[in-house]
Amino acid sequence: MVEQVQVRRSQIPVVITGMGGRSSLGTLPTSWRKLLNGESGLRQQQPFPTLPSKPLGMLGSQPMELSELTQQAVLMTLEDGGLTPPLADCGIVVSSSRAQQGQLEQLATQWAKQSNFPNPQAWYAALPYNPGTLAAALCGSHGPVLSPMAACATGIAAIARGVQLIRERTCDRVLAGAVETPITPLTLASFDRMGALAKHGCYPFDRQREGLALAEGAALFLLERADLAQQRQARIYGEVLDFGLTADGYHVSAPQPESLGAIAAVKHCLDRSQLTSQDIDYIHAHGTSTQLNDSREAALIQWLFPQGVPVSSTKGATGHTIGASGALGVAFCLLAMTDSRLPPCVGLRESEFDLDLISQTREQECNHSLCLSFGFGGQNAAIALSRYSP
Repeated sequence: MVEQVQVRRSQIPVVITGMGGRSSLGTLPTSWRKLLNGESGLRQQQPFPTLPSKPLGMLGSQPMELSELTQQAVLMTLEDGGLTPPLADCGIVVSSSRAQQGQLEQLATQWAKQSNFPNPQAWYAALPYNPGTLAAALCGSHGPVLSPMAACATGIAAIARGVQLIRERTCDRVLAGAVETPITPLTLASFDRMGALAKHGCYPFDRQREGLALAEGAALFLLERADLAQQRQARIYGEVLDFGLTADGYHVSAPQPESLGAIAAVKHCLDRSQLTSQDIDYIHAHGTSTQLNDSREAALIQWLFPQGVPVSSTKGATGHTIGASGALGVAFCLLAMTDSRLPPCVGLRESEFDLDLISQTREQECNHSLCLSFGFGGQNAAIALSRYSP
């Protein structure tokens, strides 16, 4: 084990010194408390009168603006990390899978009613990189600003890119993560047409699971070189060991049947982190509550990991925040390691799979955790986190 740590330390250690965001349960601290209590932020509702009611995870009574949620998450993260703008040398990797789709749908409706293109400034503000540029403005950053998009793997991909910026010495500090406001008419209608939306609730890995529940959410993180974090005596939530990112190149929405790309992502992550499957104390699964995703992911975990590794998906509590889901999963992994409590798979009543699925909050030491995300287009992501020890 000493040799493994030395190999890992050959790269610049990257730690997380701040995090902020929201889910349908509340702010990250509130979400964690309610999650451990087994609560769910999903409600049967529908903000668009022409569409049927569905279980949704909304932050308010009406769909939230992406820019507003981005601003809230950035300010929460900076405050939590003990930093005050301007942060001229801070890199920005803040992403959204669907970006300003709600605003674009509104503009398209206006355009259809007019002979000329309405409000060019509104169109410009709705471009996909808007969360990143807004975050940079709030931070006063003069560093690189990136907004990678990788479907449901966007959150982990953003964090991974932030780690790379630090390790390649482009930046010493990066604000990274994802923000998502997917409650729009087109998104709801499209997922419903695919048969992916739940009718009554979200029950990951349950025998009676119905489908996913769309939700709004965000989670951002301050990534820093470990030595700088220690110099300023920052609180350290944990260390990002490494990650694995792959693509199936198979289908626009369906995963590759043998999960070869997903398996490769997990193996790359473990190998680069100098970990074995036996080292993982907790897996935060993607767990969307759809028939296909849960069965494929369960088979992957059974194939790669020893019997008895604790597993849960938190989407039964927060809903599926699409591109932000992996970022929220990372937040919950860090809190699980900090508090030595593993979050439950809310909504699980009868498991269909031979996994150690956590049905109630479990008191357990957690030194290494793994967060998984699998997205449309065959986007696969895994990230390994650990408690930090200098």
